[in-house]
This record gives sequence, structure tokens and C-alpha cells, in this order.
Amino acid sequence: MGLLIQNVQLNEKTTDVLIEGNRFKSIAENIDVLGLQILDGSGMAILPTFINMHTHASMTLMRGYADDLDLHDWLENHIWPLEAKLTEEDVYHGARLACLEMIKSGTTCCNDMYWHFHGIARAVEEMGLRAVLSSVFIDFNDAAKAEEQRELTERLFEETKQYSDRIGFALGPHAIYTVSKESLKWAAQFSTENGIPLHIHISETQKEVDDCLSLYGLRPIQWLDKIGLLGPNVIAAHVIHVTDEEIGILARNGVHVVHCPASNMKLASGCFPFRKMEAKGISLSLGTDGCSSNNNLSMIEEMKLAALLAKLQHNDPTVLPARTAFEMATINGAGALGLDGGKIAEGKLADCMLIDLANHRLAPGYHLDEDMVYSADSSCIDTVICDGKILMQGGYVAGEEKIVTEARRYKKRFQ
Repeated sequence: MGLLIQNVQLNEKTTDVLIEGNRFKSIAENIDVLGLQILDGSGMAILPTFINMHTHASMTLMRGYADDLDLHDWLENHIWPLEAKLTEEDVYHGARLACLEMIKSGTTCCNDMYWHFHGIARAVEEMGLRAVLSSVFIDFNDAAKAEEQRELTERLFEETKQYSDRIGFALGPHAIYTVSKESLKWAAQFSTENGIPLHIHISETQKEVDDCLSLYGLRPIQWLDKIGLLGPNVIAAHVIHVTDEEIGILARNGVHVVHCPASNMKLASGCFPFRKMEAKGISLSLGTDGCSSNNNLSMIEEMKLAALLAKLQHNDPTVLPARTAFEMATINGAGALGLDGGKIAEGKLADCMLIDLANHRLAPGYHLDEDMVYSADSSCIDTVICDGKILMQGGYVAGEEKIVTEARRYKKRFQ
């Protein structure tokens, strides 16, 4: 059975939106089709849902666990020791909480990198979202560990086929300081041969750059280009400490770059060179990072922070306007992941949200795009639909109380 959204606002005009299967079938006034589920969109606007392009979803269980620390101290002395204790069941519950938070804030797809792949996949499937999932690949230049990680990656790639088409697979080499040269080259080859994304952190801190220069005499992007890792299949997170030459290398290789402003600011990693990236035509999207370094998964907040930080950094209020920020959070991410969505249009994937135009944060209501970036929050979202199915209506997600209760049990366990 299809879904008909009646009397909803799209581009400031009232229309009906017909969903059949998981696609937008028709957008027109007064659609009349029998046997459909009807959703009254009066007083609401329909918008594409967000695509969170860099997450470690199950780190919701570490929200507030280790704050106000240097990145490498945070990782090596707090996060990694705790993560070593996590089971697949722990990761499943963390991912369930993440899925709930994403639905509540209008996100229906994430590009995730974390341990215990199947725990995350199970949560995403049950919650009805989309995700491109990569298991973290870390070998610390240990040959035996590298072999183990390669075998795990190959096995997971095959096992992913048991899931619905809402679950995609990506390679997840963590970073140049945690993965050997040989493994990075292997990951690049495996990604290219199988036509799957490669998701990696690049140039997040000055220390990463300094260490790379010391080891190889090259900056991270120069070195990755030399070993043949960069290409249009690569999704690079952070990418802060880069030169003009490196930006040119990214552009030449068609690399997709993910800006994570909240995490970058919290960890004092540095400022993202938006204007230079944009000028080179690089594909730019947005990600929240994990909840231990953000500390939430709100793409609405990420859009605002990205826009404001760029204006301050460049001393120019015209840099990164609201429309651009919204596109970075929606259609740009879809393009990077190869999804036929990110916009409300006939034939596209039926991932959308209904915005309550009566919400006080949207009054008086001059420009919805600007309001969604600069003034909205999750309370403005009434309904969320993914793959043609309603996941939230009236601001409520079925079973949300149980998910939160289960997550709260980890406070006593982790303290």
C-alpha cells in the first residue's frame, strides 16, 4: 500500500505527495488514488531528511564520558580502553539510541564507522533507517593484526548481503597513524575492485601532519596520493590542516570531504578551509562525528555551526549561506554515497520529513531554508519517513522509552 501526503507545503506551494514503495511517485495537487494510507500535511512543509556523513553511532553510550580533553589523550587514554570492553550487544544498544536520536532530529541515513558491524546493522534494520557501515580497520603496523583485519573486512563484505538494501558497506581504515601503509594500499584496492566507499579520517590534527612529515617527508594528503589511496570512492572526514596544494590534490582525485564543525571545535582541532575547498569544486557534506566528541547527532545544529564558523573564520557574513549548508546536509551526502535521494522529486527515494510550520521557532516564517539552519531545532520536526515508511509521527517514535531506559544502564557500568 502506498502513502499519500495531502496538502503539504513544498517550495511555498501546497501540493500532494504520493509515495509508492520506497519512491516519490507523484507530486501534484489533488491526487486521487484509492486504497492509500493518508497523511494530512496541512500546516506542514515537506523537506528531504538529513544524511549524517561521519558518525561513530554507538558512541552515544559515551556521551559526556570524557570531555574537555586533547584528541590523542581522549582517544588513547579514555575512549580506546573503554571500547576494548564493548560487546556486540553493547554496540547494538548504543546504535539503537543513535538511531532514535537521528530520527528525532530528521536524519534517515548515516555513514558510520565502528566496531561490531552486525550489532550496528541490526539496530539500523530494526529502526528503519539507512546506513553505509564500515567496520573500523586498525592494525598499528602489526602484520598479524593487519591480516586479521583484512580477513574480517572480506568476511563482513560478504555477510552484508544478508541485510536489506538500506544497509551499505564501506571500507573503514581509521587514519594514517593507526593503519599501516600496506593495509591502506590493500583497502584502496579492495574498495576500487568492489565499487564501495572508503571512509577515513584525514588531517584532523596538527600532530597527525607533523608525524607524517617526520616519517615520510610528506603531508598526509600528499602521502596518501603517492600510495594511490585517493579517488572518487574516498570519503574523508575532518580534513582541517591542509595546504592549497593538498586541496588541489583532493579536487583532482574527486575525493568527498566531510566537515564536522562541532567535533572540530570541541577538540580544538582547527578550522575547516571551506572557502578554498568550495572554490576547487570539492564535494562537501556534513557529519556530527561521535557523541563523545560532539555530543549529539543533530544535523540541524551542525548546519548552523558550519555556517557561523565559516563566516567568523573568513570575516565574511556571505560565506556558506543557509542554502549551501542545507545542501551539504542532504543532497551532497546522497551524491557522495551514491544514493538516489536527498531531494523531494518524483522518482527519488522517499526519505523526507514534515516540518510543523506552527512551531514558534519558525515564526514569522520568511524563508524556511534559513529558518531550518539558523533557528530550528528538533522540536520543529513532526514526522519522519524513510524508504517510504513512517518512522516518527507527532514527534514520537514507537518504543523510544525502552531504548532510552536500556541506554541509561550503561552509566553505572562504565563509571
